[in-house]
Amino acid sequence: MSFHFDYIQDKVEFFEGVSLRDIERKINEQIHHNRAILLEVHHVAHQMHVAEDGKRYYSAVVHFKQKR
Repeated sequence: MSFHFDYIQDKVEFFEGVSLRDIERKINEQIHHNRAILLEVHHVAHQMHVAEDGKRYYSAVVHFKQKR
C-alpha cells in the first residue's frame, strides 16, 4: 500500500459581510487556517455595494498560493 500526497497550490475564497471589521476578521481567521496547509495570500480584491435601503454590503475575494 502506498500513499501519495499532493499539495494545494492555489485556492480562491470568497467572503461577505455587513462591515469591514466583519470581513477583516473572517479573512484573518482564514489566513491563519491556510498557513497550516502552507498557503499565503497572493491577491485580495474587494467591493462595496449600497442597497436601496441604504445598507452597505462588503465582499472580498482572496487568492491564496503555495509558499515558495
